[in-house]
Amino acid sequence: MGMVFEDREEAGERLAAALPQFRGQPDTVLLGLARGGIPVAAAAAKVLRLPYGAVLVRKLGIPGHDETAFGALAFTAAVAAGGGADSGPLEPGAGAAGSGADAGAAEAARIVRLLNRPLVERVLENGVRQEWLDRVESRERDELLRRVDAYPGAKLELRGKTVLLVDDGLATGATMRAAVEAVRAAGASRVVAAAPVGSIEAEKSLSRVCDVLCLHLPGKFRAVGSFYRHFEQLTDDDAISLLQGANA
Repeated sequence: MGMVFEDREEAGERLAAALPQFRGQPDTVLLGLARGGIPVAAAAAKVLRLPYGAVLVRKLGIPGHDETAFGALAFTAAVAAGGGADSGPLEPGAGAAGSGADAGAAEAARIVRLLNRPLVERVLENGVRQEWLDRVESRERDELLRRVDAYPGAKLELRGKTVLLVDDGLATGATMRAAVEAVRAAGASRVVAAAPVGSIEAEKSLSRVCDVLCLHLPGKFRAVGSFYRHFEQLTDDDAISLLQGANA
C-alpha cells in the first residue's frame, strides 16, 4: 500500500515539510477542509508559522453510494459565488442567489455549487430520481449553513492572499475543487491544493485549476482512512476546538 501516516497531525507536519517556500510568508493562510482537513492544516500551520482557518465544504453523494460524489458545495467569504471556468467533469452550477434582506438568503448566496454533470446524467439514466439528488443537496446545504454559524475561521478575509487548501486526502477531488472555486470567489490571488494522499485521478483533475501537492499518489487508491493508522471521525467540537486555537 505504500506510505502510511500515523494520524492527521503527523500528516500535516509531513505536508508542511514539503512546502518550505511558504514558511512565514506574508499574506498567506492555510485553510483546512472541514472537518478532516482542519487538524492537518493546524499541524502544518504550526510548522510553517502561518495563520489557519477553515473552508466549509460538503460532498453530494449519490443515494445508496454515498462515497461517490455527483458534486460538492462550498461556502465562500465572498458576497456572491462566481462560477469559474469549466475544467473537467465538475462544472460550476447556479451559485449565487439574488440580493435580499434576509440573512439566511444572503448566506445561501455565498455557496459555490459544482456538479459532475456526465455522472448525474448516467445515474438518472440508471434509475436514480432527480428528486433524490435534490434532497441530498438540500440536506447538505442546510448542514453547510449550520456550520457557517458554528465554526470560527470560516469567514476569513482572503482577498489578495495566497491560500493553501488542505485536506486529509483526495479521493475524487470534488470537495477540494469546490473549495478552490470558493476561495477564488473570495478574492484569493493564488491557490494551492495540498493533501498527504490522493488518487491519481483527483490530482490530475485539480491540476487543471490550481497548483497541487500530494505526498503520496498510490496506483490503486482505497479509502482515505486506509492510509492512516489512526483515522478517527472528527466531531464539531473537535473541529471548533482546533479553530479556536488558530492565530488567524
